[in-house]
Amino acid sequence: MRNLTISIVACILMALPRAAAQQPDWVLVIHGGAGNVTPGRITPEKQVIYEAKLKDALAAGQQVLAGGGTAMDAVIAAVQIMEDSPLFNSGKGAVFNADGKNELDASVMDGRTGKAGAVAGVTIIRSPVEAARRVMDSSQHVMLSGRGAEAFAREQGLELVDPSYFYTDESWQEYMKVKERLEQEGRKGTVGAVALDKEGNLAAATSTGGMTFKKYGRIGDSPVIGAGTYASNESCAVSCTGHGEYFIRNSVAYDVSARMLYLGETVEQAAEYIINEKLKNQGGTGGLIAVDKNGSVSMPFNTPGMFRGWVTSASGAEVRMFR
Repeated sequence: MRNLTISIVACILMALPRAAAQQPDWVLVIHGGAGNVTPGRITPEKQVIYEAKLKDALAAGQQVLAGGGTAMDAVIAAVQIMEDSPLFNSGKGAVFNADGKNELDASVMDGRTGKAGAVAGVTIIRSPVEAARRVMDSSQHVMLSGRGAEAFAREQGLELVDPSYFYTDESWQEYMKVKERLEQEGRKGTVGAVALDKEGNLAAATSTGGMTFKKYGRIGDSPVIGAGTYASNESCAVSCTGHGEYFIRNSVAYDVSARMLYLGETVEQAAEYIINEKLKNQGGTGGLIAVDKNGSVSMPFNTPGMFRGWVTSASGAEVRMFR
């Protein structure tokens, strides 16, 4: 009799609409890069500054989502806060390439429409992520690079700046150290955001200055749809950070979605496998943030740390740096 009672209760519980009750109205997740994010490299005083800026980015996106705005508007708002901060490797404070210049990349993808936009190797556009959105919304293309992307931004009326705007002494010192040693990466990272809005739409955005001392017009995964950025309302939204060549070769952002759709994995299972098994076994370092269509979040990384934060309609803002 006891077993029968337990079975009846279990059936009743399974029939309840638990997913609907637990699913948040909206979700926002951000990252500020993975890599040399360790207590030894980031002082307690600097940690406080990073935490404050991550919370500023979360607040900007939260304001959009809480007000009924779109996931796309939310990820743009969050990423622009980080682009304007010298703490991260995107926009102001981006790392320098081998020629001592800042070259910026960014991409966005709309999970509802499947449309995407990206810019690569730009040097005078204040907000690369906004330029990427304009490529998606106001052109027939997916990716524009260099002078062509800058000419397009000028036509679109975006804010252009002198290249000196992106300069910070910290990034310059990193460049000089790399130049002396020939190979060394700075501690600042790519930025990104993923969001689920009240209408159930997903969006992702990523922005970066690339690798310190990069050569030959090198472009990493951040502006590559399917590698560094991906979003589909059928599965999830993803933004990546790390050693871009590995993320490109493995189509990491898309692979999270593919494993969910074709293998039936959860966003957590798919993301964890890709970052902590597939990439790690190849020697690829980095991490990603992802949110699925039900509001579940995953933030795996295989490095000592990753700047990250999240906020939902049901919980307050949280930020983390280390494990």
